[in-house]
Amino acid sequence: MKYLKNAFELYINSSIHVSLAVVAFSLITFFQYGLEIDKQLLYFIFFASITGYNFVKYAGIAKLYHLSLARNLRFIQIFSLLCFIALIYFTFQMEWRVLIATGVLGLFTLFYAVPFLGGKKNLRSLPGLKIFIIAVVWAGCTVLLPLIKAERYLGTEILVDFIQRMMLVIVLTLPFEIRDLKYDDESLGTIPQRLGVFMAKVFGLVLILIIFFAELLQSSFQSNEFLALILILLLSGILLWRAKVDQKKYYCSFWVEAVPVFYLCVYWIFTHYLPQIPF
Repeated sequence: MKYLKNAFELYINSSIHVSLAVVAFSLITFFQYGLEIDKQLLYFIFFASITGYNFVKYAGIAKLYHLSLARNLRFIQIFSLLCFIALIYFTFQMEWRVLIATGVLGLFTLFYAVPFLGGKKNLRSLPGLKIFIIAVVWAGCTVLLPLIKAERYLGTEILVDFIQRMMLVIVLTLPFEIRDLKYDDESLGTIPQRLGVFMAKVFGLVLILIIFFAELLQSSFQSNEFLALILILLLSGILLWRAKVDQKKYYCSFWVEAVPVFYLCVYWIFTHYLPQIPF
């Protein structure tokens, strides 16, 4: 039992779980736009996510909360190095247009962790920006990269999907910000710090409503896709509303981060195995 628990902690702490969530969101984009699944791009996104997340988490900027993860740090460092080598390999399989877009997102990730403003501040330390930077990077990786790879370029529908994905990521990040209230410096100006826990939850529910109504107005509206989205919005809303400052250890790091994977499963079942439901 001890070995299983240790393996589970490594699975979470080495960012495999969150990287699978990024891949799940990317696959949903492939399905929504009827694109052929590009396995190389998915591997590229997976290894880039592990590399990026572990760089941010273990570069010394995550402070108190992540210091408890140090027990397995040596293993995670070696694992991250292997993932970085795999990332380099898949980088050479990508077209320039994908690499340019990834480079822009990579700069956001780099400057999220590394000081650059007068050598003292990084993007994470700028008041109120943290959650929106995370949302932009996630939406860029999971919406724009698959479409850029398939040479499908910006239009109104893609822009709406990008903003919806950003909003959903913000909703899923709010439980983390609520959890981290007792760790984050006040200068970060996170949404729960500025609005309070209750109003932060209300803010997240407003975003859920915007996602809901925006989907109704999409020209490519499909009832089964919509039902899958409704289920995920309800789940996200429940997880957000139940989030507390003092929460169980894996409430965010496993259950909240599992939402994109659950979304992928629900989306696949609703669109492949259920008849189209008329509205």
